[in-house]
Amino acid sequence: MTTVLVADDDLDIRELVAFKLTQAGYEVRSAPDGAAALDAARAGGVDIVVLDLMMPGLSGLDVCAELRRSPVTAALPVIMLTARAQDQDVASGFAAGADDYVVKPFSPRELVSRVQAVLGRARP
Repeated sequence: MTTVLVADDDLDIRELVAFKLTQAGYEVRSAPDGAAALDAARAGGVDIVVLDLMMPGLSGLDVCAELRRSPVTAALPVIMLTARAQDQDVASGFAAGADDYVVKPFSPRELVSRVQAVLGRARP
């Protein structure tokens, strides 16, 4: 089963995303902040990460950049899920290594579609 790591400091968002992804057939792991997300990704068994940009401690940008620096997690697909919608924010997300960028408020159905699309591109 494909495992998605969802990292967001907002419990309601984490639960909504987890619910929709579970309905779509994914296993979901959750992290309440950037440090926990980084630990979970490094522990392995994760196929894709959905990261909030603004979290306490390590931001989603920090986590994404750190994932890209490590050979173990460098190829792990990352989708940023954030309220930051300015062109500069989007550019920063992609510069940190994000594979996609979804702006809040978002359609849960669209997020599931984007997870499927990013995974499809990541797998041969």
